[in-house]
Amino acid sequence: MKNWDRWFLAERPSLCLGWFRVALAAAVGLHVIPSLLQMPDNYLAGTFREYNPSFFPVSVLAWVDRSPDGLVWAMAAVFLAAWLAFLLGLFTQPSGIAMGLACYYFYARNSLHIGTLSWDIMLVTLFLMLATPYPGDCFSLDSLIRGDPEPWQRRRSFFVQSLLRMQLAATYFFTGLAKVAGEGNWLTDNPYYYLMNATTMGVIKDFPGREFLAGQPGLCYAIGLGVVFCELNLWWWLWWRRTRPYAIALGFLFHFLLLATMHVPTNFFFLFPPQLLLFVEPEAVLGWIEARRRAWTIRGRDRLVFDGACGFCRAALARIQALDLFGRLLPVDFRSEDVSALHAGLTPEACHARLQLLEPGGRLCGGFSALRRLSLRLPLLWPLAPWLHLPGLRRLGDPVYDWVARHRFNLLHRFRSCSDNACAARQ
Repeated sequence: MKNWDRWFLAERPSLCLGWFRVALAAAVGLHVIPSLLQMPDNYLAGTFREYNPSFFPVSVLAWVDRSPDGLVWAMAAVFLAAWLAFLLGLFTQPSGIAMGLACYYFYARNSLHIGTLSWDIMLVTLFLMLATPYPGDCFSLDSLIRGDPEPWQRRRSFFVQSLLRMQLAATYFFTGLAKVAGEGNWLTDNPYYYLMNATTMGVIKDFPGREFLAGQPGLCYAIGLGVVFCELNLWWWLWWRRTRPYAIALGFLFHFLLLATMHVPTNFFFLFPPQLLLFVEPEAVLGWIEARRRAWTIRGRDRLVFDGACGFCRAALARIQALDLFGRLLPVDFRSEDVSALHAGLTPEACHARLQLLEPGGRLCGGFSALRRLSLRLPLLWPLAPWLHLPGLRRLGDPVYDWVARHRFNLLHRFRSCSDNACAARQ
């Protein structure tokens, strides 16, 4: 019972599922979106289609087959919108469910383009992820909208992550079992040698060393046996704490070699390696984050000077802090502290007009320029940095920021965070 509670029922940090959500969204998008780029050839009326009656009831396949082109286009739009929302963590669970239903629809519409064993595995993974809202706890727009302080600290039941671990371990084991049982012939024949001698248009890439392996049947047979041995044993190496770090490293090496030598589905890069990282204990990841936060406290943090009397400003600060994974920012309320002693440019007028960012080296910037600096200093904002630093964008960013700042005491009091109107009296 003790292990059962630790693996399934205990509440533990859910931050790893947030990162895995991004990887899963990338894998789904790279698998489906290319097929949507050829809608007339892949899904619309008159296309050649194959169906998978072993995965779907015949009645479902018949209904989807009768779909008019308008519905097909509508489902494509649903998928793209839901996929982007799930990737960003916006309404994470509903958007993920909508994305998943669209995936099933296109799978039933034509299994020829996305119906593979790796796709079936991906759908199972997606189903497990959507059983709870946990993937949207952190590293998501949902956490920003809520303004959760340090969302990576949020604790949830661990059973979803345990189920995802079990799924990956079982995938490795049964992949190895299929090579030696039933129609598998990796023990009685030499499939790896045949692959090395197959046409370059097949599954094997023309990688350095292929010609050498093609002339070494004994070495190929030994490599094949090694692959089977690793796949059959990797599941328990991952579960045992003593061998887990080596098993994770071996799994990464295994997938790297697959990508370097074979034409494999997106799962082998965007899904399985990140899923291997779910075997890293979340407390260890959280400990690494806390160590980085302590290091920035010692090294010196950036001071973010804000208007503590403004509810809109406090809400914005909470969202910025939710992005401050490594604790680089030290919030300073200019209304309760003498910030002019920190820098001559931190006058009451400047702090009232704009958010100010004071770096340890003495560099001071405010408003839109401060947001651009934050996009470089906070890792979770790095995806926005290239867009915020587009040439000429400051001509638009400065007036837009200043307009919002000027109207935060009147028009923006429609926001829930400004319902008390306390800051309006402080103008």
